[in-house]
Amino acid sequence: MKDDRQNFVLFAVFAALILFGWPLIQNRFFPTANPPATRIEGGKQVAVPNPAADPTADSPAAVRDRQQVLAETPRVRIEAPLLRGSINLRGPRIDDLVLLRYNETVAKNSAPIRLLSPAGAPEAYFAGFGWRADGLTPPAADAVWTASAPVLSPGKPVTLEAANATGQRFRITVAIDQDYLFTIRQTVLNGGTQPVTVAPYGYINRVGVSKDPDSWTIHTGPMSVNNGAANYEPNFSKVDEGVQRFTTKAGWLGFTDKYWLTALVPDAAQTFDGQFRAGANKSYQADYTVQPRIVQPGQALGQNSRFFAGAKEVRLLDRYTDDGIVTKLDYAIDWGYFRLVEKPIFYYLDWLFRMVGNFGVAIILLTLTIRLVLFPIAQRQFASMAAVRAIQPKMKALQERHKDDKQRLQQEVMALYKQEKVNPLAGCLPTLIQIPIFYALYKVLLLTIEMRHQPFVLWIKDLSAPDPLTPVNLFGLLAFTPPHWLGIGVVPILLGISMYFQFKLNPQAMDETQKQVFAFLPWVLMFVMAPFAVGLQVYWITTNCVSILQQKLLYARHPGLKQAPVK
Repeated sequence: MKDDRQNFVLFAVFAALILFGWPLIQNRFFPTANPPATRIEGGKQVAVPNPAADPTADSPAAVRDRQQVLAETPRVRIEAPLLRGSINLRGPRIDDLVLLRYNETVAKNSAPIRLLSPAGAPEAYFAGFGWRADGLTPPAADAVWTASAPVLSPGKPVTLEAANATGQRFRITVAIDQDYLFTIRQTVLNGGTQPVTVAPYGYINRVGVSKDPDSWTIHTGPMSVNNGAANYEPNFSKVDEGVQRFTTKAGWLGFTDKYWLTALVPDAAQTFDGQFRAGANKSYQADYTVQPRIVQPGQALGQNSRFFAGAKEVRLLDRYTDDGIVTKLDYAIDWGYFRLVEKPIFYYLDWLFRMVGNFGVAIILLTLTIRLVLFPIAQRQFASMAAVRAIQPKMKALQERHKDDKQRLQQEVMALYKQEKVNPLAGCLPTLIQIPIFYALYKVLLLTIEMRHQPFVLWIKDLSAPDPLTPVNLFGLLAFTPPHWLGIGVVPILLGISMYFQFKLNPQAMDETQKQVFAFLPWVLMFVMAPFAVGLQVYWITTNCVSILQQKLLYARHPGLKQAPVK
């Protein structure tokens, strides 16, 4: 009895550490969900302003400021199915880009995501292309280029042109596809009397670090593919310490956020030098330079590259990669070690969504599929549990007989398992299989833009965010927002209830401590899971409900599991 009390006290201490210590480490190692998309005020659901949003979405003054900056220079409009913006002819730069498919918040009148913004405007973020001034005099940084057309659109490229005083003419031809990929061709025509050295470069410059946290689970910030591998280092802090350089062929470099990516893709046939460096006013730059080449008088030299600026849509990145357009662009999504499990789960979940039109229903169907596949294994698990339970009296006898000889006890137990043809590890197999599946779904909900702002039913407007509806403030009727560790939503409560009834159906515990632990554990896990994405909780609730039905069915086939163990 004393041992039971000690065990329960240890478990209570462990549970308290989980409840209060878990929030201290989850944001670093296991970010739980996206920020809440909605909140309940006065019993009504309202959209939450996005703290990481483009300032133009929230501040009229910021809108005027940006529009003033945009109006200061001549521009070529960008009109594509998924993009709107403009190219600054001074420089030139691609420095004005919004993503038409994605909005800042779930509000109906929410502004679209702004990815690029000109220098001098809030949160400047832009890309440019040029030539090194090393044996060549390129146009000045503030030179205004001429454009062959006023609008850039798919199938209608635009050529920008400028010249210098020594007879060289410079052309940058920009094309765009139906999605987010720009094709850039930089050409130097040497009309002078002397050979010139031509070394094209490209750069991306941004002010400030990513608003999405960089964690052990998901990388945000500088990223590159070089020497055949994806490199998620360095981060912004490392760049602050000094310039980070590499040399490679068939790679790319840029900046990745959770859902958005900008990437420079030099010609895959040429070796290039890439680097990340920090600048003034908390700015960061990714740039590359290809190996210099000599252009004789009367000759021309062209260099192709690409620039990706858009959303990290899984199918799109895979298509660019599989078609050989950009090497390993699909690695812009930090799938991690379970990539081989996560991507098939994503594709199956996305297929279900396309079939039913609701991601929450798709998650439920995914769960049912997994449970159906695992049903034969679950049958063997219950059969093994029944067999282990049947030999408990013999186990107790062995423990009493050899309580002073641990080695002999272990030998006798193994002999008993062999004699009775019992495998005690068989019951662990379904749980072990579920772990990578559960983690894979967690990563899918956390990483993929396809899950962003996806509604389910009623008040759940974003399956990738926590449940906003909590009884702690009387479902929003009280004018206060509880802290995240206390704001237990309705869905996490349903999760705790489902776990409680599932544990109630488990075989009766051998001692009182186990009973107390299983009675307490569902409510501990309810608090632990509350900050996670609702979609993950929907998966777990569905799993628990299916497990309850499955247990009832298998108890009918193995009635011995219901009986109390023989003392």
